[in-house]
Amino acid sequence: MRSTRFASVVGVLAATLLAAACGGGGEQATSTTTTSTATTSTATTATTSTAGTKAAGGGVTRTGDVFGAGCAGLPKAATDEGSLDGMVDDPVATAASNNPLLTKLVAAVKAAGLVDTLNKADAGYTVFAPYDPAFEALGKEALDAVLADKPKLTGILTHHVVPQRMDRDGILSAATLTTVQGDALKVSGSGDDITVNGAKVLCGNIPTANATVFVIDKVMMPAS
Repeated sequence: MRSTRFASVVGVLAATLLAAACGGGGEQATSTTTTSTATTSTATTATTSTAGTKAAGGGVTRTGDVFGAGCAGLPKAATDEGSLDGMVDDPVATAASNNPLLTKLVAAVKAAGLVDTLNKADAGYTVFAPYDPAFEALGKEALDAVLADKPKLTGILTHHVVPQRMDRDGILSAATLTTVQGDALKVSGSGDDITVNGAKVLCGNIPTANATVFVIDKVMMPAS
């Protein structure tokens, strides 16, 4: 009788221990799965974050990245299309047309028929944009002659365009840039004091939808 009771008790204890063991394994599996999911989620987040950081580079700048005393000449109201906030979403030719510093450059771009080329949504440019006094320094007669000579005008304007987006660090690091027509531009200086083929950067790192713009104080002439 005692042996029977003892065997029954042992059987109950064994069943209880077996159930507990099975239950513990389930909790461990759930915990492992949860940890694995969390790890995967963390890895995915890290990958996304890294991709976002890379996408923000490549010569693309933000309004807070601009530099140079000439930037003070831009409209301050964010609602003004010629302000930094106004230009950032426009392609470069459109952005320039709203910039009060670049009215003569815009007239030249229109005369050369380059508006659509510069506004291409899938393009990426670095544009060195002479401000109005730079064109005035050429003299009215010389400027009128250039505006009337489309091939020459096109050559001059494309001498100011690099077919790649670059910010201040990018142009300084490169030191020599190649324009869309294959000419070389020499960059020198540091910080806010930068020259490109002898033209001083007045306001740089200006962001537009498809270009990074540097306003300069001279019209750069290609080698004849």
